[in-house]
Amino acid sequence: MATKKAGTGSRRKPAKAPAKPPRLWLTWLLRFALVGMAAFAVWLVYLDAQVRERFDGNKWTLPAKVFARPLMLYPGQLLSPVQLKAELGWSDYKPIAGAPRAGGYAQDGEDWWIYRRAFPFWDGAEPARRIRVRIRDGRVTDLEEGGADLALIRLEPQYIGGIFPAHNEDRELVKLTDVPPALVAALVVTEDKAFFDHWGISFRGIARAMLANVRAGGFVQGGSTLTQQLVKNFFLSSERTLVRKAQEALMSLLLEVHYSKEEILQAYLNEVYLGQAGRRSIHGFGLAARFYFGKSVNELDNGEIATLVGLVKGASFYNPRRNPERAKERRDLILGLMADNNIISDAQRIVAQGKPLYTADSNRAGQREYPAFLELARAQLQRDYRLEDLQSEGLHIFTTLDPWMQHAVEDAAREQLDRLERRSAALKGKLETAAVITSVDGGEVRALLGSRQPEFFGFNRALAAKRAIGSLAKPVVYLTALESGRYHWGTPIDDKPVSVSGPGGQLWQPQNYDHKSHGVVPMADALAGSLNQATARLGMTIGLGKVADTFRQLGLTADIPPYPSMLLGAISLSPFEVAGLYQTIASQGFVMPLRTIEAVTTAQGQTLSSYALSGEQAVDPAMMQWLRYGLEQVAERGTARRLTEELEGPLAAKTGTSDDQRDAWLAGFDNRHLGVVWVGRDDNQPMPFAGSSAALPIWLETFRSAGSEPLAPATALAMVAVNERGERVGSGCRGNLYPFIRARLPADTPACQTAAPEKTEEKRSWFNWLF
Repeated sequence: MATKKAGTGSRRKPAKAPAKPPRLWLTWLLRFALVGMAAFAVWLVYLDAQVRERFDGNKWTLPAKVFARPLMLYPGQLLSPVQLKAELGWSDYKPIAGAPRAGGYAQDGEDWWIYRRAFPFWDGAEPARRIRVRIRDGRVTDLEEGGADLALIRLEPQYIGGIFPAHNEDRELVKLTDVPPALVAALVVTEDKAFFDHWGISFRGIARAMLANVRAGGFVQGGSTLTQQLVKNFFLSSERTLVRKAQEALMSLLLEVHYSKEEILQAYLNEVYLGQAGRRSIHGFGLAARFYFGKSVNELDNGEIATLVGLVKGASFYNPRRNPERAKERRDLILGLMADNNIISDAQRIVAQGKPLYTADSNRAGQREYPAFLELARAQLQRDYRLEDLQSEGLHIFTTLDPWMQHAVEDAAREQLDRLERRSAALKGKLETAAVITSVDGGEVRALLGSRQPEFFGFNRALAAKRAIGSLAKPVVYLTALESGRYHWGTPIDDKPVSVSGPGGQLWQPQNYDHKSHGVVPMADALAGSLNQATARLGMTIGLGKVADTFRQLGLTADIPPYPSMLLGAISLSPFEVAGLYQTIASQGFVMPLRTIEAVTTAQGQTLSSYALSGEQAVDPAMMQWLRYGLEQVAERGTARRLTEELEGPLAAKTGTSDDQRDAWLAGFDNRHLGVVWVGRDDNQPMPFAGSSAALPIWLETFRSAGSEPLAPATALAMVAVNERGERVGSGCRGNLYPFIRARLPADTPACQTAAPEKTEEKRSWFNWLF
């Protein structure tokens, strides 16, 4: 039997296939997915923490709100009907027959009914009150409430500006319950009709927007909900990228998870951007209602509600002041939506659409800012408060600014500079001005003008322009003479040429304004006529060091050059420093820092600090009354005599003109206010005007508009007869009469009861010719 060879004719077993390599890309994809999910989770946690931290905490950096002084009303107060009406208007009070509700007033002849709003003041909350004020001959004669006489009442202070952070956002926070339901409903139907149904994002809205954008071939419509708009404004930038849109959608969902629709709506009402007021951006419906219509948000009518809601789509494009026709068209469209959605009736829509588009004046006091004053107030506040707290904590700053006085000096300065430039065409646009006005009794800064364009932030000449003060220095020389005990106002002094050798052989040879010498004149005449030669001789006789000491005694801290020229004002000071110097004179020798701040409170009304009057009696009040007599002569018959020709005297004043008429000054005071005015050129070039023709008219018109009150009698002085040699006459009242400090006179000195020295045409012909 044949045997098969091994392997012959048998089937081989197939070789074992090698193992397939693992699919590495799937592994890495899974890993990347896990890492991405982890990163997304971390990002989500981060976004959630960011949303909750910001939304639960202080949502906004609120700038400090700065307020003017409240208008005080009391019997005997100097107050014109024009001022009262203006200040009520600036505080957004409306004329309403009978003044039946807060924020209204009515006038009937001399009687005014004012329904004062409730407001928080630094020393306590003030309730709403309806009062009657009677004004007769420019003074308050009666003040009552419900038939009962009142001794004093104040109106709420006006807003005058804020201390803003870098982004300059401003807002007036409102609660949802304070906002008219019609406004909320109009906002929802206009911007996000499905607001109460979605969870922060609306897929239908997104699809509709995408379709519109595709048809237009570009971005023409967004699909954002109110929640997304809030997130974008509140948390994110305005850039349009997929990452930012994804972040916006996620944060919107998170916001809806954690907070109610009502909380989201309230935040939106306070956050939305609704316009621009100079450097200040208007955010929220509360401030927008005040800015555009001069009302609180709960006082808005249907047309005003529709106008504000229309601004949400484009605050600049639909600005009712700049684009009234466009804004009215948008307003009427929204009123139609409101009627279609039963927010208002068709009758209400027809009435609202038939009204013209009205807005309040954007530059009215109560909404405009006062840059020069705010700069000073902020500098004084930063002695006690950090700037970041002033910019973010919503503090309320109560200041000393008097809006009526501020507007008076602004108007007077603008009109006077225009007049001067019409007289000299080469000066067109080159003249500048600055002014400081304070209260005589307290050193409160009542007005501050830093430029002929007071609404702009920029170089503040009232604080920063150091200019030669000219003849404003002369009263210090005469005070030094009076204090020496060797001089009085009837003392004869010599007005003849002066020549003093200086370094390098230079001669100082001052001349009088009229380039004449006037011989021997009484000291009162030398000051009234602002005689340079007589003043220089007097100052050098007394001693430069003693005059410099008197400057310091009056509170001046600036360097005083030890040269004879300083007697005639070769001292460079700012108007604010000059005001500090003259404040001591006006307040009868009381040196006090000029102040702008009354008190600071939290946004809730808790008082953080209040600032009382501070200072010291540096000069005998009787001595200051004696000096004041000389300044009264300047205003009565000297270089500033136009003041008492047009205002009721007595007043005290001194004109000043520096070399080559580069600077024109007037410093003067009545019984209530001190005013310092400067006019000149920023390039320090000469101008063809002196203090009496350039600065004096601004002071005059300011005090005429704001109200002037004559100086009180100088009770420490007695008028005494003096002969031509300056000796007191032993008996009778014959001769020239001059004041002396009563307490320093011998007991048997006869006092002559007259207010001014006898004027003799023959003896003072030069004086009358000069003036």
